[in-house]
Amino acid sequence: MLTNSYVNTLLFGVYPYICLVVLLIGSLIRFDREPFTWKSDSSQMLRKRELQLGSTFFHYGVIVVILGHFIGFLAPHWAVDWALSPVAHQLLAMVVGGIAGLVAIVGLTILIHRRLGDPRIRLNSRKWDIAITFMLWLQLALGLLTVPLSAFHMDGQLFETLTAYVKGIVTLDGGAAASMMGVPLTYKLHILLGFTLFLVSPFTRMIHIWSGAGALSYLFRPYQIVRTPKTRAQEPTRP
Repeated sequence: MLTNSYVNTLLFGVYPYICLVVLLIGSLIRFDREPFTWKSDSSQMLRKRELQLGSTFFHYGVIVVILGHFIGFLAPHWAVDWALSPVAHQLLAMVVGGIAGLVAIVGLTILIHRRLGDPRIRLNSRKWDIAITFMLWLQLALGLLTVPLSAFHMDGQLFETLTAYVKGIVTLDGGAAASMMGVPLTYKLHILLGFTLFLVSPFTRMIHIWSGAGALSYLFRPYQIVRTPKTRAQEPTRP
């Protein structure tokens, strides 16, 4: 029992802060030392239609998922309880999160097929590009698996436990990890992989989520626009 409690504290009480610190400091160092790598490498000239479809689905879906997580888990009780009971709050999270997650994973599956199915794109892909893509796919899959699991806990108690844990991490509550002891394994894996994505972001193409207006920019620009010789020819010349 002591060992289980120690491991639980290490994984859910210590590891999240290691990931968040590395995300913050690592991002600042990379921006200072390698600002020109602060981007997502583009290969849009190859299989453009597949890229546009997959990228649009993925970015729209994942942005709704991310916003839903922030609003659902970090919104203060007084801002939610007047309109939704814990059960209704959980049901809303299941429906919206499930639909958005499904859209995102379909889009990401298209992008994976494009990246691995085209020899030219695969040859130009770094190992970390492929690894981070599969990590994102697995994270979305785990999130979707929590939807039917949540249907067996419609009393809202599990949702409240997860909400309390996330708020505890944000507010530096040293006892937050204890609430994860009885949480099903799928939720635990989903949370750990989520923090791991934070951990590796400063060292991968995931860093580009900080750029510009952040991830919200993809609501209006789901794929990168590149000038073509035709558009350059139409530009007025300087006198």
